[in-house]
Amino acid sequence: MQILEQISELLWQAAPTFVLLILLYFFLKAQFFRPLEKVLDERAARIEGARHSAEAAQAAAQEKVRAYKAALKKARADIYAEQEVARRAALEERAGIVRETRNQANETIRAAKERIAAEMTQARAQLEKESQSLAGEIVRVLLERRPRGPAPA
Repeated sequence: MQILEQISELLWQAAPTFVLLILLYFFLKAQFFRPLEKVLDERAARIEGARHSAEAAQAAAQEKVRAYKAALKKARADIYAEQEVARRAALEERAGIVRETRNQANETIRAAKERIAAEMTQARAQLEKESQSLAGEIVRVLLERRPRGPAPA
């Protein structure tokens, strides 16, 4: 029984400590932990807001990159189209120059053939004229060389 008395006396002596501990708990909870929780909650909210802002900024940046790439692709396509038009124009110009040069060369060849044909006709006519006189000259020279007397048997 003495143990029970000692325990009850110990509990009565510890009761003010328990009460003070409970009062300290409520005081710390009201004056320290609630403001600390409030600050931590605000901090978490700001962090979450900053995270959402960063995600939104990243999404906007990705959209701008996509738009930039699309504009760059379109600009390249436009440049390639312009280059193709310029290339075709250059090829057409070159083909025109080649065609014109070919026509000029063909005209020059045709004129040269006509001139050669005319010269050949003129040369033939002159040869015909001169062949008669040359034939007569050859006959005269051969006849002059021939001995005039009886022919050897």
